Amino acid sequence: MNSIKHLRASGYPRMPWKNGGGSTEEITRDGGDSLDSFGWRLSIADIGQSGGFSSFAGYQRIITVLQGAGMVLNIDGTDSRELQPFDPFAFKGDSATACTLMAGAIRDFNLIYSPARYRARLQWLDTPQRLFSAAQTVLVFSVVDALTVKADTAAQILGLYDCLQIETDGLTELNIDGHCCLIEISAV
Repeated sequence: MNSIKHLRASGYPRMPWKNGGGSTEEITRDGGDSLDSFGWRLSIADIGQSGGFSSFAGYQRIITVLQGAGMVLNIDGTDSRELQPFDPFAFKGDSATACTLMAGAIRDFNLIYSPARYRARLQWLDTPQRLFSAAQTVLVFSVVDALTVKADTAAQILGLYDCLQIETDGLTELNIDGHCCLIEISAV
């Protein structure tokens, strides 16, 4: 049996970055009382200027630019490629990481997870899809004004930056019609 939650962008709590350099809208996470105890977390960050990233020792990060021209990450002294909108990039959370904005402020989307506790798969979809997932947690993050998602027999319409969180103990059929990010997470 699936548990389905429609998380609305208007209700995401804003919290400060660990390094105090900005703030994040937390979409959802698996639990934990602090920013060092969760197993996985989804968030949106607004980056107004080039600078350092918070450290998340023991975590893997996947970041995607949502709005703005993009950025280049410097990770442990090595520059990444230019990260354009909807071009995900993975790096270790404990790496010394800083960003250089390419042309002004950006908004980005972040999956941070503990690979010792979870397996995660992230992919961007931009055409209608019918797929099946056996992941314990399936997250669908909308980047359009009206995204139709049908999970098994329940249909939802997500607004811009809304997220559908599906917890399941079996196989889930998904029909997705629009531009979104699909994340599948299962315990190791």
